[in-house]
Amino acid sequence: MIRWAGNDLPIISSPILPRLLHGTFYLFDEMPQRTQTSNAIGFFDVLDLVELCKVKPNITNILNVHAIAFKLGVLSHLPTSTSLIIAYSKAGHYPSSLSLFGEISCKDVVLWNAMIKTTIENGLFTNSISFFVQMLNEGIKFDSVTLLIVISALSTLTNSLLYLQAVHSLALMLGLLSDCNLCNALINAHAKFGDFKSSEIIFMESKVKDKLSWNSMISGCLRNHHPEKSLWYFKKMVSLGTQVDDVSLSCAISASNSLLNLDNIGEILHGFGIKLGLHENETPHVSVQNALVSLYSKCGDIDDAENIFRGIYDKDLVSWNTMINGFASNGMILETFDHLREMQFREFIEPDIVTLLSVLSLCAESLLLEKGKTIHGFLIRRLYGFDLSINNSLMNMYAKCNKMDKAESLFMSIRDKDLVSWNTMILGYAKNGDSKFAQFLFKELLYRCLECSLSTVLSVLSSCDSPEFLKFGESLHSWQLKLGFLKNIHAVNSLLSLYTNCGDLKASIALLRSVSMVADTACWNAMIVGCTQNGYFLEALKTFNFMRREAYAKHDSVTLVSVVSASGNLKSVIHGKLAHGIAQKTYFDQDVRVNNALITMYGRFGDVESASLVFHLCNFDRNLCSWNCIISALSQNRDSKTALRFFKNMDYEPDEFTIATILSSCTNLGTIRNGKQIHGHILKSNLHKNSFITAALIDMYSNSGRLDTSITIFHSSLLKTPAIWNSMISAYGFHSEGQKAIEIFNEMVKTKIPPTKATFVNLLSACGHSGLVNEGIGYYNCMLDEYGVQRATEHNVCVVDMLGRCGRLSEGYEFIEKMGLKDEGVLGAMLSWCRYYGDLEMGKKVGEILFDLETGNAGYYVCLANLHVGNGSWSDAVKLRNVVEDMRLKKPGGYSLVDVGLA
Repeated sequence: MIRWAGNDLPIISSPILPRLLHGTFYLFDEMPQRTQTSNAIGFFDVLDLVELCKVKPNITNILNVHAIAFKLGVLSHLPTSTSLIIAYSKAGHYPSSLSLFGEISCKDVVLWNAMIKTTIENGLFTNSISFFVQMLNEGIKFDSVTLLIVISALSTLTNSLLYLQAVHSLALMLGLLSDCNLCNALINAHAKFGDFKSSEIIFMESKVKDKLSWNSMISGCLRNHHPEKSLWYFKKMVSLGTQVDDVSLSCAISASNSLLNLDNIGEILHGFGIKLGLHENETPHVSVQNALVSLYSKCGDIDDAENIFRGIYDKDLVSWNTMINGFASNGMILETFDHLREMQFREFIEPDIVTLLSVLSLCAESLLLEKGKTIHGFLIRRLYGFDLSINNSLMNMYAKCNKMDKAESLFMSIRDKDLVSWNTMILGYAKNGDSKFAQFLFKELLYRCLECSLSTVLSVLSSCDSPEFLKFGESLHSWQLKLGFLKNIHAVNSLLSLYTNCGDLKASIALLRSVSMVADTACWNAMIVGCTQNGYFLEALKTFNFMRREAYAKHDSVTLVSVVSASGNLKSVIHGKLAHGIAQKTYFDQDVRVNNALITMYGRFGDVESASLVFHLCNFDRNLCSWNCIISALSQNRDSKTALRFFKNMDYEPDEFTIATILSSCTNLGTIRNGKQIHGHILKSNLHKNSFITAALIDMYSNSGRLDTSITIFHSSLLKTPAIWNSMISAYGFHSEGQKAIEIFNEMVKTKIPPTKATFVNLLSACGHSGLVNEGIGYYNCMLDEYGVQRATEHNVCVVDMLGRCGRLSEGYEFIEKMGLKDEGVLGAMLSWCRYYGDLEMGKKVGEILFDLETGNAGYYVCLANLHVGNGSWSDAVKLRNVVEDMRLKKPGGYSLVDVGLA
């Protein structure tokens, strides 16, 4: 018997199968009702009318013909009844088909097949399976056509693999697999449900393999992510002499597309298609040309892709979508929108959801807010705004363009939000700095009992980017353990980043060690990059050493960039050169990102010669970042003249970073002539609106003695960022205009621009240079309580320098003792003022502390020796000089600059 599993499909019970085996069903008995003859008047006329209704279904005509057939007694003729059932279905009157079917007492297999087919045509796929099960229970004979129809119904339903296997068993037991069409249908259906092994078994056991059989296997391999196997079947098909058509060739091209293999396979298939004539415009093989466009564009050969596209005589919607998507995925913004505009002027071709999703994705990745708004308007006009995938894509675009208010409006307007909607908003808030709201949305998602995916986990983990979210991150870790998400390496990588960003290195190291046997390169990189980005440079180097000891772990360019950066920040020459050697040994020294990191590292070491050598060795792989790195390295090491020469010889148009760096070099030179020339270039390139360049210009003119120009630039800037305010405060301080620096600071506070650490460094320095000690001490005391700026070493140095300039050395020393400061910068400033005022006793106290802190700094010994000389203690001065010689210490030489013209 048949029973139902809830509201799902009916379950075939086991008693049916023995009946099949014992011969209850005989498939090909004679059907006398199908061969009925009649001498009634008008019988054959009625048959003609019924057939006409099938061809041109009209409900009024069908009802009239039905009435005539009933009056003449023709309905007992099964072909007539079958045709009427089909006619009703085609006219959209399924209930009439069902009613007529129920009235027929003696039904044959053809009638049942027709009825099952009508349920499929009307989208009632579950009903079609129910009819088949009813047919089995009533002992009605079925044939391979019946199973073909049932398989087509099952293919549209989810979670129906078990029913497909039952149908397969029926076909196998009754010997129906000799029908090639049935085998092909089973191959396709099994492949669709992910049971590709069964598809292969059916294909191998099939005695007759036609073109459709091979196409089913080739497309099935592709659907189940086996592109290599798909190409193998295509090759076997060709070798056996089976005729290749546009379906098989399109699938083979798509397989090479999945492998991104253009040179070895893709171009061969292209040539094979030309040989078979499947590329010609006279034949309807657009699918092959579309597949070729997709192949060439995905492999980066966009010119050839466009040539093939232009050669398609009768372009369909897929052709345009493929080409537009090719331009979009290759970041070709102008070409994408040009083709979209051209598409709109074509007859019978309109952009659909696929087209617009491709363009919206480009707008999101390239931050094209205005273009995205235009697409949004187009969607509203075409009433696409109600499509969920479109709304999700729009939310993603607005979120990436930092317009969370627009994204939120769309999110709130969606009635039936799916998981993608929630994930998009959670990630959007996390990436836009609103971590708390991202976490709130995640909790709301759980509260609504919606299923979470790995994307949800990764999205909410990205919101835990500071120590305040450590507890929430730990609860996420526990939740992932419970649900089994930690089996995925991407989730582990995100947790590593979380603990590193939150400063819990013990937890991240413990997690890494627990997965070290299965950790991939991305996993190690997550730890090393996280440590480097958060200032844990020594831990990054230790993790790299641990990684190198693991047999299965392999570093890549990302690993080396972080390791080189960590070595540079630590100024650890040994580790830096070791990383350089590893890069050379593993050929990663040819990677432009590694080379740029090496240039920056050597610049931090003060080894300008090595930085220049690396730059010249990567002659053919240099980018704009390479030029910026070498110019920055030269500028940082006061080789400003060479930096200017490199700037003049650049192969690229300089960007904001280049300009800001070279202006710093002009500041170091103290020459205004080169600075003015660069200022002219800035105005010409319309870069003067950039806040960092404006700040650099203020610094350059101020240091060159042109405070008036600095003031003009400051007042002409429309959008004053903290960097611009800081530069102006520094400029007034540099020219001993402390009171005006204070006025600028007060104006900055009034405009509700929050002061930064650099603001107070410049302000305290300005007070010190102008003798405004009490004002400076007042700002130092209130910077934390009133402005929320933590005191740092630079601020302490400014206070000591401020007190030292006024000769208040005892107060300076008391300040150092009270704050418990043991920092080279603070004590070095104190020692300099002790020497200036000849305070030998205090100088000796400070000197002893400094020698313990930094024994290798010759400047401290020389400064204290000069203090002894000033007080007549020649013997002590000689002793200190001898210490310097014995330790082979060198004090950097001073220098002066005279501008006599630069080449």
